[in-house]
Amino acid sequence: MGHTASALAAATPATRDRYVDLLRVASLGTVIAGHWLMAAVSGDGIGNLLAVVPPLQVLTWALQVMPVFFFVGGFSHALSYRALARRTEGPVYAAFLRARLRRLLRPTLVFVAVWTAAALTAQLLGGGGGRLSGAAFRLVTQPLWFIGIYLAMVALTPPLLRLHERCGWAAFGALVAAAAAVDLLRFAGGVPYAEFLNFAFVWLAVHQLGFLRATGPGRGQLRRPGALAAAGLAGAVLLVAYGPYPLSMVGMPGEKVSNMAPPTLALLAHGIWLVGAVELLRGPAGAWLARPRVWRGVVAANGVAMTAFLWHLTAMLAVYAAQLGLGFALPEPAGAAWWAQVPVRFLAAAALTCVLVAVFRRFEAPAASTGRTGSGSGSGPRAALGTALCLLGVLGLSTTGLGGLLEGHSATLIALPVTAPAAIGMALGGWLLVERSGTSRRVRLRG
Repeated sequence: MGHTASALAAATPATRDRYVDLLRVASLGTVIAGHWLMAAVSGDGIGNLLAVVPPLQVLTWALQVMPVFFFVGGFSHALSYRALARRTEGPVYAAFLRARLRRLLRPTLVFVAVWTAAALTAQLLGGGGGRLSGAAFRLVTQPLWFIGIYLAMVALTPPLLRLHERCGWAAFGALVAAAAAVDLLRFAGGVPYAEFLNFAFVWLAVHQLGFLRATGPGRGQLRRPGALAAAGLAGAVLLVAYGPYPLSMVGMPGEKVSNMAPPTLALLAHGIWLVGAVELLRGPAGAWLARPRVWRGVVAANGVAMTAFLWHLTAMLAVYAAQLGLGFALPEPAGAAWWAQVPVRFLAAAALTCVLVAVFRRFEAPAASTGRTGSGSGSGPRAALGTALCLLGVLGLSTTGLGGLLEGHSATLIALPVTAPAAIGMALGGWLLVERSGTSRRVRLRG
């Protein structure tokens, strides 16, 4: 990894926006740290620290940084699609989807395969029904929701980029208005299932801010980020203080309303203020990233960020399993002994994550580029259908977990029951459709 990272860092063109790479790594790193902190494992099962100590929910206003990742995704997708369209003749939609999805789905499907084998083995041996093991099989797939939603952002990039080119900020405003309208239908009108539309509108609005950063006047920056941050923060505070929205910007067990699932206007306001805030830090961070050692570290981390994200909960669960296996009693979550163990657990989980990254990182490595350009031949509808199946499969698996594979356990995805085997089948079938949507010519995307 070191040699590759050094070579890539040395070859970085002067025009590359290094701050975007830092934001990608920092956002995923913050999510990982947040998950490690919130995992409150005891003899009674796996709980959430923020539910045990509700005042700590205010920390989610700093730790819930997924909006930053979607913002960065919008920026990268805009650059990648435009670059591919410039150097390719004909339609490029299928080639764009194939190139993007390879980097996301290969490590994801390997992760799912390993955990499915583990779950089946445990259930065949009669050890999959315990309180802790059952909770682990449910918990480990929950972060996959992010990958499912991200797949939708990739698939919708070309049409929404064209909308952005025609309408600019008005397209972003329309998505914000649509998210607000959905919450009105949900809370004031009681319209069933309307809230699920905000899985699209909220995340697409943040994604659209990435388009604005990539393609607007003063390319590479958002205008008036301070005003954006102030408006978003004020909106989030007012909505939580006077609206039906909870304080936590992540889901809490048993809550009637979640800001995350489905997303709410409050989460969108939170995302807007975060995007404005990180843009204010762009200048100071640029000088820091100019240091060769710092930039090499960012390049190396970017090459394994998705693998680390997929396996970080596995590492934390292994730390708790090792404590139990060695006969150490698990302290009561949020007690003095529990807090004293936090640094040790973090270090152990980080070390195990590094081991898992070393084993599985090759599945995240981008495909070799042929360096050729040419026709963008391929079936766009087939690629779109495959992406939709992948999206539904990954989201379904994040909902069902991997417990009860042999018992036909199901969960509800929006309004439809889905089982883990069906979800895995959809993801694999979608992947095959995307791979067969065009020629075997490999495409390497910028960003």
